[in-house]
Amino acid sequence: MIRHKDIRFAATIAARSARVAGVLLVTAAMVTASSFAQNVPVPKPAPKGRDGASAGGPAVTGAMQTPPNPVIPDPRRNVPSSIFQTFDANQKAQAAKVSAYLSSLQTLVGNFVQVGPDGSKTQGDFYIQKPGKVRFEYDAPSPIDIVADGSSLVVRDRKLATQDVYPLSQTPLRFLLSDRIDLMKDTNVVNVSADDVFVSVTIEEKQALVGTSRLLLMFGAKDGQLKQWTVTDPQGYDTTIAVYNLDSSKKLDPSMFKIDFTNYGPSPG
Repeated sequence: MIRHKDIRFAATIAARSARVAGVLLVTAAMVTASSFAQNVPVPKPAPKGRDGASAGGPAVTGAMQTPPNPVIPDPRRNVPSSIFQTFDANQKAQAAKVSAYLSSLQTLVGNFVQVGPDGSKTQGDFYIQKPGKVRFEYDAPSPIDIVADGSSLVVRDRKLATQDVYPLSQTPLRFLLSDRIDLMKDTNVVNVSADDVFVSVTIEEKQALVGTSRLLLMFGAKDGQLKQWTVTDPQGYDTTIAVYNLDSSKKLDPSMFKIDFTNYGPSPG
């Protein structure tokens, strides 16, 4: 029997999950359309490390890339899910290539463009240090930072000096932050597809109290690099993150991933 306490807890988790869709279910509940320009942002330099050096490296090809237009999935799509899902040899090979690519990365730095469920766009810089560490810094006027230290993840509001704390194991981004991963063995892959532009892998998660969420990962068909991901929350809302100016050679300062529990308290309510 489901108790009222469990229902309230599920409702609380669902409400909070809506605040971290996108990178981790970050939605317009935190980043409203009125806060950001609706046009794609102008080109900007790659993020700088704590030592001030540019993050441009071997993984960046040619000149600095302009912000991409994220590919927004069809909201009417319906990816079939079955415990008896089978994949042909080509799909398994594509998934194996993606797994090898993700497993080969130890650090990844770049810029991102985010499109929320309401169509609002924002941008920023991200830093990944595997296993389990990530930092997303949203450009002004957004006051939001997202930081994971390997076990916990916080969504921080610098303006309000508050932050929500989540177990990293409960967020879909953990698949990108795993030291080594075999998508077919370690996740519930429900779809693998490829065309001339992208190789796409869809992962589905079902949680009894929260519902079903999906993570759609898209990689370049030619260069094999991560291009974007879309998180679909249990309510069916999509948030897409497109990444560019990627650099996998930058050495990152460990302090970037330290969670500050002193200056930032929990969010009200």
